[in-house]
Amino acid sequence: MAMNGTITTWFEDKGFGFIKDENGDNRYFHVVKVANPDLIKKNAAVTFEPTTNNKGLSAYAVKVIPESKYIYIAGERIKITSIKSYRVYSEEVPADTRINKENTVLSVGALMNSIRPKSEVQAGDMRSLKKLAIDTLHGTTLTFSEDEINIDETVKQLRFK
Repeated sequence: MAMNGTITTWFEDKGFGFIKDENGDNRYFHVVKVANPDLIKKNAAVTFEPTTNNKGLSAYAVKVIPESKYIYIAGERIKITSIKSYRVYSEEVPADTRINKENTVLSVGALMNSIRPKSEVQAGDMRSLKKLAIDTLHGTTLTFSEDEINIDETVKQLRFK
């Protein structure tokens, strides 16, 4: 009968740790008993089969539950497991380029930029626009600009993958 629990302790160098099960008991587990060991970390939620060994309560057939299978960027739902790589770069764009996505939730910065008096921007002025490109395993590339999203925050979410 599978149980749920949370990893409370993880000794990466030793390859074992402890899970607090749904009854509040601590159970020993070893990395070889974990289906997806790359996701092991403290406070991660797990499911497992309870058992006992000569040291007491233990767990086998441990599965770490991925925190979220999807990341939402500017309203796009992207499956984390389908992300192959991402990169942040800057592109020179005409300063008077307006955000063309409808209903984009504007960041305060972008809002302030669009409220600025028009006269400041001369035709032909360029500005540097930070962009995030995400390549998926399906061969598509999704590109977002800092006008649409907080790139630094988004990259933080991507890093935990």
